[in-house]
Amino acid sequence: SVAVVDVNSDNKPDIIVANTGSNTTGVLLNTGSGTFNAETTYQVGFDPRSVAVVDVNSDNKPDIIVANSGSNTVDILLNTGTGTFNAQASYSVGSLP
Repeated sequence: SVAVVDVNSDNKPDIIVANTGSNTTGVLLNTGSGTFNAETTYQVGFDPRSVAVVDVNSDNKPDIIVANSGSNTVDILLNTGTGTFNAQASYSVGSLP
């Protein structure tokens, strides 16, 4: 799955993607000229299927939530405010999120 949101507060929409084959979530920062920087990846649980972007810790920075179908987990990546994210926190959930 893909989400599009400004994650580094530069008023340009960035791309967040679930990389199922590599068990990572990728962030591509918008350069503003119709192109994006190379993908930065973050390790997440097994078989990530969907991403959502929302501020989960009330710091006015969009964080990434990843549903991992193969590990029955949800991971949260907290936004540092510069377009990078802290190591994920993982939570067990029901079957095949």
